[in-house]
Amino acid sequence: MTNVLDMQDLRYLNLFAKITNVDTRYFFEYNNMLVFCVPKKLIQKALGQNAENLKKISNIIGKRIRIVAYPDEIENAREFIKNIISPLTFNDLEITANEIILIAGKMNKALLIGREKKRLNEMKGIIKYFFKRDFRIV
Repeated sequence: MTNVLDMQDLRYLNLFAKITNVDTRYFFEYNNMLVFCVPKKLIQKALGQNAENLKKISNIIGKRIRIVAYPDEIENAREFIKNIISPLTFNDLEITANEIILIAGKMNKALLIGREKKRLNEMKGIIKYFFKRDFRIV
């Protein structure tokens, strides 16, 4: 995850704002899915009635879309990570001074790491961007 947006990223953000009437500047790609981060109080507005906005954006872009609450502090890391990796689960999450450690079961660990560590690297970038900490899965 980088701090530089290209034209495609700007198109995604503009489309999201146009359809949902919710402005955000936080979005990233995880597991071939676009994840938009909005303030917790605006999630329902962004989803729309019966998740119509979500379906509409997904049909236009042709990718899966997820809307999660923006983590405003480190204590929200557990909920933030849980929402991103859903429907996968993890056993525990440890937050240290410079690292976030995800403790997962054997099967979920393999799925969280992904082929050629693709999902692990994506999650490392996300955690580094939002929480300024390293990330690893045990």
